Amino acid sequence: MKLLFYAAKTYDKKSFGPVNEKYPDIVIDYIDHELEPITASLAKGYDGICAFVSADVGAQTLTVLKECGVKYVLMRCAGYNNVDVEKAKELGIVVKRVPGYSPESVAELAMGLALAVNRRLYKAYNKVRENDYTLNGLRGVNFYKKTAGIVGTGKIGAAMARICRGFGMKVIAYDVYENPDLKDFVEYVSLDELLGRSDLISLHCPLLDSTYHIINLENIKKMKDGVILVNTSRGALVDTDELIEGIRLDKFLGVGLDVYEEETGNVYEDRSDEIMKHSVTARLLSFPNVMITSHQGFYTMEALEAIAETTLQNMVDASNGVVNGNDCLK
Repeated sequence: MKLLFYAAKTYDKKSFGPVNEKYPDIVIDYIDHELEPITASLAKGYDGICAFVSADVGAQTLTVLKECGVKYVLMRCAGYNNVDVEKAKELGIVVKRVPGYSPESVAELAMGLALAVNRRLYKAYNKVRENDYTLNGLRGVNFYKKTAGIVGTGKIGAAMARICRGFGMKVIAYDVYENPDLKDFVEYVSLDELLGRSDLISLHCPLLDSTYHIINLENIKKMKDGVILVNTSRGALVDTDELIEGIRLDKFLGVGLDVYEEETGNVYEDRSDEIMKHSVTARLLSFPNVMITSHQGFYTMEALEAIAETTLQNMVDASNGVVNGNDCLK
């Protein structure tokens, strides 16, 4: 079986290479190009393609892939809101993903962001580098005995809940489906109650019609003053323009984002020499209490190995007609 790996980075090759040795029937070719309609034709002669959350896997791309003979689309990530699943079904293309590569890798980054914006670690680091040892602008709050609100308690949200518990926080959560494994220390509440009670709000839910812009100005106004907001899940869970308005209203002690609405053109690209004339991201970065990272929640050795293992097993399963929890069905 032949697999074309789009938007391959050095770390992808390093993580997939050793795992590929366990799957000698799969031959991988790596290319730098991102998957989009114009590059989909490069997949001619391949059984499957591997893409990331930043790829364009819409109807047009899928149509070209089908014409090229591609049977499998393997997403090396958990999210697949960039995939037209219905079109894939119509074309008979199997789409699989990696739903649980390493929940702790994302949850640990979420807590890292929360700590960084709370204690202004990025500002403290830069101050000391310039031999400024004053404490101006660095005051934070204790997390101990504060309330953490977890929106979405799947594997990653559950890992974040356990981390918060380890900090001595009271943990409350909102989810359509309550996680029975957390009932001994997590209190499930309505979204409005979570917004009103939480000192730290961390988003870990999928992007659905019901969760699109779940953080908007109306909901921001329901939050405590001085709340910390962290999003390591999906950028569009947060209405960026209304988040900016909330920041200007002094609602937040800090905001930590590993994902954001405008990230598609930025993810893993070096744009340091460019002038971003109409960038919402640039506006966010102008605030002293906002920290943005580069969609790096997955970026640990353990997570990369798990992603490679699951992706290649997904190709084997797809070729054998195996349907499991990794299939993108709706």
